[in-house]
Amino acid sequence: MLKNKFERLLKKGILTEKELNEKISEAVASGEYPEEWLIKKGVPKHEILFSLTEFYSCSFVEYDESVIASFFLTRRLSMEKLKRNLWFPLAVNKGRAEVIAYHPFDPDVIKDVKDTLGVRDIDFVVALPSDLVRIIEHNFDVNPRFPASAGRTPLAKVRTFLADRRSLMACNRTSLGKGRTGLAFIRTGISFLTIAVVLFRIFGIGLLSVFESVLFISGIIMTVDGLLWYLPARKTGKKVFECRATEPTWGTTVLEVVNPGDNPLFVRTGHVEDAAVLRSNWSNLSPVMRRRFLASDRTDFAEERTTHVCYWTSMARARTGLAFTRTGVVFIGFGIGLLRQFTPGPWTFFDASLIVVGVAMATEGFYWYMPGRHAGWASLEAVRKTQAKKNIWDFIFPPALKHPGSDYKCVPPVKPSHAPGIWATTGLALERTMLADRRNVMMRLRTVMTRSRTGLALVRTGVGISAVGTELLVFFGTGNTAWTIFNASLIVIGLALVVDGFCWHIPAEKIRKQYPYCYGDMEIAVPDYGKPVRSWKKVMFSTDEGG
Repeated sequence: MLKNKFERLLKKGILTEKELNEKISEAVASGEYPEEWLIKKGVPKHEILFSLTEFYSCSFVEYDESVIASFFLTRRLSMEKLKRNLWFPLAVNKGRAEVIAYHPFDPDVIKDVKDTLGVRDIDFVVALPSDLVRIIEHNFDVNPRFPASAGRTPLAKVRTFLADRRSLMACNRTSLGKGRTGLAFIRTGISFLTIAVVLFRIFGIGLLSVFESVLFISGIIMTVDGLLWYLPARKTGKKVFECRATEPTWGTTVLEVVNPGDNPLFVRTGHVEDAAVLRSNWSNLSPVMRRRFLASDRTDFAEERTTHVCYWTSMARARTGLAFTRTGVVFIGFGIGLLRQFTPGPWTFFDASLIVVGVAMATEGFYWYMPGRHAGWASLEAVRKTQAKKNIWDFIFPPALKHPGSDYKCVPPVKPSHAPGIWATTGLALERTMLADRRNVMMRLRTVMTRSRTGLALVRTGVGISAVGTELLVFFGTGNTAWTIFNASLIVIGLALVVDGFCWHIPAEKIRKQYPYCYGDMEIAVPDYGKPVRSWKKVMFSTDEGG
């Protein structure tokens, strides 16, 4: 059978019968297809294709990006199954299919085609296995050896899930921000209540009772209003997001989403064979192949943004916890002050309640804070690691292009069908990817500033705790040893938090100064892919102009 396939080679004297038998045996021993092995051994590819055409009495096709089937036809087929069975449908119409196959008219192939496509008649076209596999991969919008998840549509799906996750975390941060505002209301309301109670306990009922009543009622209203703001945030704050990202590989692995739904899981495939070599030959890739790599890059950038948004959310949770702690410390300070200032009586229960509630709030606040503390250090490490890695410019523009006078003469594979639309589309994909990279740079800056803001919240909390301890110590003195130790402990704990807060703030400030996006003006080029880059117009956005 195999020998009959290559009868043309014998007739034309390209190979002798002995040489043909030897090469077929070598192909079988190596596990490669005979046609591919013969081409490797120097037999012209067109002679192999003509041999197959004569043997199967049908035309042949080679791989070309113009060999395209309907998207609606491919979407219901399995790429891996087609590559395994080595056939691909070009068209299906009224019970008849045009099919490219490596083994046309093979009974198993005919049965598989009819069962899969539901057709009665088949028009076959023959192709070499390597060409057929590339045709299949191209129609599923992937580069050589990549899985189906590397197509631009599956990657867009992953980016959509990542965007949905970022939106969910944005809602979470908004709720936490509202909760912090509610806690500020509560602190203000408790202050009003405490002032009113102290005045009433000192002066009793008198002319100031109207003023005390206004303060008391205002304090109750503000406290209740603050609770209404805070309680939904408390429910939201219980949700802890896991800020874990896969390691991006510049398109040599593929990010996939599994278990899509309310809690999708993002995983990465193993390294694709020869993908790094393929990408390193960037200037010789076709526009379509370039766009596939760029789509993968944008997906990796989207994953990094999602991870940084997760860090923001965890640190927002930490700031809410610190606000909770500050509110609790205010309660404790008021309660202790009232308890020590006044003799035991009917109001003692109110004083003790302030202390109990304050301790509970401060404890829960630190419970909220701890996951955010981990996110703060992890985010700083992530920014530092990213700064040390290669960026998109290193992959798009080979190092040889960066050095004038180099003998780099690689010419992109331009065809008449590529001009001008297909190259403009690739240029837009490149521009989107570069803009995504710029967004990620600004995202890292925002992460650093968020960490700095969280550190300053830690400083405020420390200052608040130290202030309460200092006020109690100054007002009541050092006559009672136990209370003096307690007050001093508050001061020390507060100072320790202040130092810790500056340990967050100072490194973040150093990194912030290294980033270029700290000014009001921004210049953006307006791409026109019909002209050289130097001819592109630029638009300047300036905050000084009200932009």
